[in-house]
Amino acid sequence: MAATEPDYADVLIIGAGISGIGAAYRIHEKNPRLTYTILERRARIGGTWDLFRYPGIRSDSDIFTLSFPYEPWTRPETVADGADIREYLTATARRYGIDQHIRFDTRVLSADWDSTTDTWNVQAQHDGQARTYRARFVFFGTGYYNYDEPYTPGFPGIENFRGEVVHPQFWPEALDYTRKRVVVIGSGATAISLIPALARRAGHVTMLQRSPTYMLSLARIDPAVQRIRKMLPRSVSHQVVRFRNAMVQVLLFVMFRKAPEFGRRLVRNRTVAALPSGYPVDVHFRPRYNPWDQRMCFVVDDDLFEHISDGRADVVTDHIDHVDGDGIVLRSGARVDADIIVTATGLQLQALGGVTLSIDGTEMKPTERFVYKEYLLEDVPNMAWCIGYTNASWTLRADMTARAVAKLLAYMDSHGYTHAYPHRGPGPMQEKRTWDLEAGYIQRAEHALPRSGTKRPWHVRHNYLLDAIDHRFDRIEESMVFGRAPAVARSDSESGAESVA
Repeated sequence: MAATEPDYADVLIIGAGISGIGAAYRIHEKNPRLTYTILERRARIGGTWDLFRYPGIRSDSDIFTLSFPYEPWTRPETVADGADIREYLTATARRYGIDQHIRFDTRVLSADWDSTTDTWNVQAQHDGQARTYRARFVFFGTGYYNYDEPYTPGFPGIENFRGEVVHPQFWPEALDYTRKRVVVIGSGATAISLIPALARRAGHVTMLQRSPTYMLSLARIDPAVQRIRKMLPRSVSHQVVRFRNAMVQVLLFVMFRKAPEFGRRLVRNRTVAALPSGYPVDVHFRPRYNPWDQRMCFVVDDDLFEHISDGRADVVTDHIDHVDGDGIVLRSGARVDADIIVTATGLQLQALGGVTLSIDGTEMKPTERFVYKEYLLEDVPNMAWCIGYTNASWTLRADMTARAVAKLLAYMDSHGYTHAYPHRGPGPMQEKRTWDLEAGYIQRAEHALPRSGTKRPWHVRHNYLLDAIDHRFDRIEESMVFGRAPAVARSDSESGAESVA
């Protein structure tokens, strides 16, 4: 029997979350002649917003900047629940016909670049069966963390615990925590959204943290946003609110970074006002680091503080010594009894969704390559990867990335090029962290992501305003190599690579 021909698309998009749906829209908008296929390992649209299903899952940034600029968010919330975000993504994909291009339950395993044909050969699995795809260009909308293995530190004696141990990344639908004693280990964004939801039904919830995290209260529904939406047509108001909220994020970040002591006092004063008189704020809500050295957590409508005030939740700041059959014993000698332990202990970084990359059969480690303009990899042809901001909504950069890829594809098509890649040239380059936070998941695996230089175009920057300016005046030929595969070269004089400095 003859071998089955690989499925071909001009562009292969991996992942049907925010990044993948956004890339499909922008690429098709600017390049309607190009075909595209989206490979999604899960059974539904949503990516992160389909994976995480723990109680209280919500956006940790405002939904107007997290939503797409071309598809207005119509609900009133500024902070949206995870299920509503997933429904928004599903509706957007359906509205623009993107859902017809998605192949669900398809896990990509490897991608190999063939320089004789200037195509990627992508190996995947669908329902346990091997599938091969071929594409001119591959876009990774896979996010930055490991979907299969969250970070769970080894807690001595955890195997002796007689209750249930749960990680939010794999929350059991059937878990009944009604009137149970629940201990949530961690104080990041997951814990802050999870604890108020648990406290409504649980007997008691304890947030157990090694050290405090910055938490800033945010209204679920912003009156100023509602006034703007009443005054202007929907599409216009969405753009105005999106721009306004993006600028607020930038200004707050700059303020906290430039005036950390003022930021400390601001956060502390608002926390004191939200908690009962005499509450030990400086024990449980005074971090050792400066604001935005780690990502800021948002408490929506003071919900966490309200549950602490009414006694349904409390905070314990201590280190775990060991776990026994009935709960957690702390280094101080105190203990926290529990029926359920939730390990909200963070993520594990992972580049390109764990897909193995190779060029002409030789494996290539993405962590050894520098990032170009925050979306291409050094000397890797026809491949882009979407990585969001650490200090603003993911979609702000994701949409810029999608538009940059669409522009690159249009440029290649108009010039007859079949490959393009950024080239750094000889000589060393000063290096910095790709992500400039002191968060535990970054410190644990700072070499899990591609590398960042300190100067453009090799600098991974976390400043939306400067990136937006650069994007508008971007010179597409800068440090790029363009060329044609031998099989499609028009003549000997046109064959080979053409560098544009």
